[in-house]
Amino acid sequence: MKSYIPAMLISLALVCIVEMIRIRRFSFFPADFFRSSVLVSEKFHQASLLCLSMGLTLSCLVIWNNEYLKIVSFPKLKLDTFFLGFSFPLSLITMSLMFSFMKNDYRDITDLLKNVGFWAINMGVIIFFLFILFEKLVLQLAVTSILFMAVIMIFYLFVSLGVQTQQKSFLISGMIFLLFTAITGILYIILEFFPEYYTQDTSRFLLKLHSFASLYGWNLSGLAVICRYEDFPIRLHSNGVILFHWVTVLILAPLGIYFRPFAVCTIICYTVFLYIIFSSQGTNRNANA
Repeated sequence: MKSYIPAMLISLALVCIVEMIRIRRFSFFPADFFRSSVLVSEKFHQASLLCLSMGLTLSCLVIWNNEYLKIVSFPKLKLDTFFLGFSFPLSLITMSLMFSFMKNDYRDITDLLKNVGFWAINMGVIIFFLFILFEKLVLQLAVTSILFMAVIMIFYLFVSLGVQTQQKSFLISGMIFLLFTAITGILYIILEFFPEYYTQDTSRFLLKLHSFASLYGWNLSGLAVICRYEDFPIRLHSNGVILFHWVTVLILAPLGIYFRPFAVCTIICYTVFLYIIFSSQGTNRNANA
């Protein structure tokens, strides 16, 4: 049963809550985006909240248009288009966390690269979304290539400047997932240029790989660090857990598309991974007890 009106009302209520938090923490107009004195981690933090409220508002408008008004008609303007977009606020807050872990480097070039990374990620995703709506493949490929280079640059900055903590291992793993996400996204777009190779099975497999790496790789890595932020360092073998995560996301999950036993195994492995992450004792919590 489709209950669009309650969904729209809940979305608008959530927008009000998010905006109240954002305005209380920052300001109504995001002037900090344009101030060089503001830390890039703070810019990403505010951008994540703003993106969340904008995404909720936009989804509400899409429901209103598609189900009731029917004024604008775009084949891509449907809620299915938002399934990865709703993870973008989590990506931005994870980026905020990463930049907060970077050591201060007072060279002008470093500050410039950090701000370039901020604008490239945020504006790149917004422009990419518009090109998806208008189905401009060449421009989509150009923007995704720029986003890919921006992610590589941020990855380099984080590896070079990030403080040596347990969180860094999980976030580096997450960034590699993000790079893999970008590569599969580019391949998916390139595939559309060659209709003779663009089959339903191939496109579906690439899209699944893309979503697995994005949602269950990159986003889950960031979410784990955010949720256990106060508990690090956690009493677990980081490299072993990260390897287990990679095997689950990029081997078991894709096999689960075609073989049901692997799908069941993937669900079990995800459950085990989450249990390890969220049940392992944190040394800081023990120290404060």
